[in-house]
Parts: sequence; C-alpha cells; structure tokens
Amino acid sequence: MKKFGLTLLTAFVGGAMALGTYKVIETRYNSNMSFEDRQKVYYTSNHLPSGATVSSTGQPDFVQAAAAVTPAVVYIRTTYSSQAQNDQQSQLQRMFGDMFGQQMRPQGPQMASGSGVIISPDGYIVTNNHVVDKAEKIEVVTNDHRNFKAKVIGTDPNTDLALIKIEGSNLPIVKLGNSDAVRVGEWVLAVGNPFRLTSTVTAGIVSAKGRGINIIGNQENQDEQNPFGRTQNMDQKPTANKAIESFIQTDAAINPGNSGGALVNTNGELIGINSAIASHTGSYEGYGFAIPINLAKKVLDDIEKYGSVKRGFVGITFTALDQDNAERLHTDKTAGLYVDQVLPGSGAAQAGLQTGDIISKVEGAPAYESSDLQERVGRLQPGDKIHLTAIRGNEEKNFIVTLKADVPAPRAAVNKSAEELFNKLGASFAPLNSAQKARFHVNGGVVITQVRQGGMFDSMDVPVGSVITSINRQHINSVTDIDRAITNLRNGNLVISGYYPDGTSFNNMFQVQ
Repeated sequence: MKKFGLTLLTAFVGGAMALGTYKVIETRYNSNMSFEDRQKVYYTSNHLPSGATVSSTGQPDFVQAAAAVTPAVVYIRTTYSSQAQNDQQSQLQRMFGDMFGQQMRPQGPQMASGSGVIISPDGYIVTNNHVVDKAEKIEVVTNDHRNFKAKVIGTDPNTDLALIKIEGSNLPIVKLGNSDAVRVGEWVLAVGNPFRLTSTVTAGIVSAKGRGINIIGNQENQDEQNPFGRTQNMDQKPTANKAIESFIQTDAAINPGNSGGALVNTNGELIGINSAIASHTGSYEGYGFAIPINLAKKVLDDIEKYGSVKRGFVGITFTALDQDNAERLHTDKTAGLYVDQVLPGSGAAQAGLQTGDIISKVEGAPAYESSDLQERVGRLQPGDKIHLTAIRGNEEKNFIVTLKADVPAPRAAVNKSAEELFNKLGASFAPLNSAQKARFHVNGGVVITQVRQGGMFDSMDVPVGSVITSINRQHINSVTDIDRAITNLRNGNLVISGYYPDGTSFNNMFQVQ
C-alpha cells in the first residue's frame, strides 16, 4: 500500500512539473506564434470542439455553432471628441440628412458602437478599422456583461481591419477557419450587435466570393452609377490609398452595429469579419459583405508583430477584362487581367511581364476579377514569390514574381515648351488604374503622387491622392495630356477640375503669371 502511495505521489509531482514547464514554455514562446498557431495550442490543450451537428431533416443545426461563437463576439462602444465627431456627423449628414429629414447637432463627447471577435484567450480582438477609427475611448462589453477598456494595437485602413486588446485571461475565442474552403451556397451565421441589440445571430448562405464593391475609402462618393445603390461601411467611414477588397457576400441579415462581427460556418469557425452592406436605406436589404479570414490572418499577425502591415507589390497596373473593356483595349480575350503598365524596377518587370500581357491565373487559379490577384498578394510579405500565368499573343507563359516593399512611380517625359509651367504646378502624377477609376467613377484621369511646397497644388490645398480629370476643359489621362493642356491657356487662366481623396469634387482656377 505504501509503495502504491509513493508511486501515486511521484506521478502527481511529475505531472505538476510537466504542466508547470509547459506553461512556462507557452508563455515564453506565445508571443512568437501566429494567432492561428496559438489557437491550435489552445484547442489541443484544453478546448476540443465537437463535430458539427446535423438535424434529423438533414439540414445543419445552427444551435451548436451559435452557442460556440456568441460568447466570443463582443459589443464595442466608442467615444469621440466633439471635433472628431463633428467630422463624422458632417459625413453622415451628407449621406442620411435628407433621407430622414433631420439635422444632427452633436453636443459634447459622442458615442458609437460596433462589434468585435475575440481571437486569443489573452484578449486580442479583431474588428473593423471604421469601428474604432479616431476613437478617444474604446469600451468592450463581453457576452457575460463584463466591461473592459480596450487599446488599439494597430489598424489597416486598406482592408478595414483593426486589432484591439483588453486585459484578460482564458477568454472565450472563435476558432479561425479557412475562407478559401468556403463554397457558394453553404450556410453561414452572422453574429454581432445590430442596432445595439447585443448577441444577435442571423443565418443565410454565401452568395458570392471575391466581391469588389469599391467601398473602402470611398464611402462619400456613392451615386446612381453604383449598382449596389448606397453601399456603405455600417458605422463610420474608413480611408485608404491602396484598398484590398475581396469580400464574401452573404444574405445573412446584418445591419448597422454588425460591423466587426463574426461570419461563421456551421462548425462555428470564423470565415469572415462583417464589414459592409448593400442598401438604399442604410439598413439590411438583402446583401452583406465580410472580409475573408485568410486575408485577415496575415493583417492581424503583422499588426501584432510590427504595429503595421508589411505589404509586397507586384508592380503593375491592370484592367479586369469584360466584353466592354476587351473592345476598348482591342483584344479578343474577355476574361483575365490586362496589364496596362509594368513599373520599372518592380518585381513584375524583373520577372519579364510586359504591357499587353493578360494574367489568366494566379497561383494556378483562374483570374477574372481584380480581387483574384489583390487578395492573394495581400496575404504575402515583401520578398515572397507569387506565380502568375499570362497570355502573350497566343502563347501562355508562366512568371515567378518576387514582391517588393515599394514600387517606384513611373517617370513621364514633359514637353520642354511647358516645362516651366509644369513645374509651377508643383506636383507629380501617375495614370489612374482600373480600381481608382472605379472608386472615383471616372473613365480617365491622373492621380497626384507628390505635392511640392510652394507650387499651385500646395497653395490650393490639393493633397496627394487627389485625381485630376480635366485642365481647361481638356480631359486628362496622362502627363502628356497635362503638357498639352497647360500650353493652351485662356486669358492666362488655368482651370483644374478633379476629386479630392475623399471623393469630393473641386474646380479651381489660377491666374498664371
């Protein structure tokens, strides 16, 4: 009996030492692991999810998935200074003031709300950038009614994602899924806090994947040209210069307040972060859009490690082909990404891609939309390689492109007769790519890539990212067009028209000395 007791005591002590050693190692190396790897440790060690439940009728049972996810979806309340809120309210007034026949006059600090998803037991939460952007105070309320103050670890306006953190331990999490495996037609759940109604679960199906709706950084410029009507981020306005859109489209009912909430499959796995709705009224009318989790994984890991996102660039501008674009570009191909420009010194140039090539595959998968390339590149780091297949003439060629951290802006020649006046403009320009044309709803133009102090654009307060569409009523599509337009002055006046980065139009006149 004594021998048995001694053996039992030895086993107990050994187990305790092993557990203690594991916890020490886990703490030491946890910071070097990705969120997905941490979750694997979490589920392997103490939280083993059961399989999906199927009802007797052969349809998925949403009860299990809802029960697994709801505890880890949080309610986010944000507080803004009067100045920041005034900016937001002025945007909202332009969008909704006439619709509801009321004026919004903020007095003192204002509040807004959204949703978030806990993805790490120690308190990391993913939400939308537009939920927490410019907030002075962020409060998180968990499903069990605990309140936490949150801090912003980092944001990425280009994907409308943000990573925030609360101080806690052993918090419930939502398991990260695989958005690449999601199929059109499969059942999904949207979990969030619409209209400040906490812990709301709705169901629907995946309607489409890889949707680009030109919403990130473009909320103020929605009009009748937009087939979605008033497509909007559901709470506030994000800004971005290099938007990456490849949304999962769903008909699960999501509404204002769902921003940052979870889109999950029937196994309770997170496949997307709810971000936008297509609506003429501002409320649910049939379709919502979620950021795919495979894109979010890379963004969130980068934010935690570096404080910002490390992005690589292929170094091309391109147009997604359809029948209309094919006719305009004089090609018989109606599918693929037509390479408009290959930037000197870029990875694409070094790999051998040329203007006129049509990218037909990205990593072996067919490329039809801009998002087919943009999302894949958005998951990679500078120095990573991407495999592209392109059609040149009647021949299909394969290219391995090494992504670069930045791409040099193309330099265009300027007519010497206009050189002095061109320099007075005090700006550098680049042609608009297809995504920028869609964003500003224009067929052509140039984007300002640099504004020099003391020049005309500096004095007009026209910032980098603005688009010039015409000078003296002449359409502008290239630097050569600018050269031609500024040599044809009317009474010494220079009239420049275009759009600011937020989509607001301008029409400025200068008297040239």
